[in-house]
Amino acid sequence: MNLSELFNERVLALPVLLFSIVVHEYSHALVAYRAGDMTAARAGRLTLNPLVHLDPIGTVLIPIIQFFGPSGLPLIGWAKPVPVNPLRFRSSEWDIFVSLAGPASNFLLVVIAAVLMKLAVVTGMLTPAMKPLIMILVFFITINVCLGIFNLLPIPPLDGSHVLLRLLVSARSPLAERYEALAPYGYVILMLILISPASRFFLWIVGFCRDLVFRFIF
Repeated sequence: MNLSELFNERVLALPVLLFSIVVHEYSHALVAYRAGDMTAARAGRLTLNPLVHLDPIGTVLIPIIQFFGPSGLPLIGWAKPVPVNPLRFRSSEWDIFVSLAGPASNFLLVVIAAVLMKLAVVTGMLTPAMKPLIMILVFFITINVCLGIFNLLPIPPLDGSHVLLRLLVSARSPLAERYEALAPYGYVILMLILISPASRFFLWIVGFCRDLVFRFIF
């Protein structure tokens, strides 16, 4: 792949990443609203407008670095966390659903893109003229598989950590307090894992799940 083709691919991939991140945060806000918490809505976060979700680091700097960085690395990023007040939920069980709403929205985007690609295969629409659209669908699958799995990691402040903490608290485990104490160091732990050999296992899981989706399509 020459530099021109690589540039064109990333130009298509970045809007997909931004849209997927925005849908992720909007889903948190929507489910929190359904649970009875108006915090995100009052803060103006119950919207698909990307400007209100932008994070200077996760939505701007990191994607730009990846855009000009080496190929082969999956695009990833994050938006400003949606403000949520669990004390306003109609019941405590909503806490887990609000946390899982973000990753679930990413996996839903994967399903939608996979179904559209399957229809393209069945109807014979995989033609050179359709290449940009097909590439966008491929990016939707790859990026959202990555975002969904990434956010399920049980490392603060990712969604998976909120789910695990809730389960520990519900089970009255003595580990809950110790686990919650890790929150201030979450970003450091996350960065160390991502730059360590352990990141290869994460990439393997992402690649395995993505390949399962493509097997369904083709």
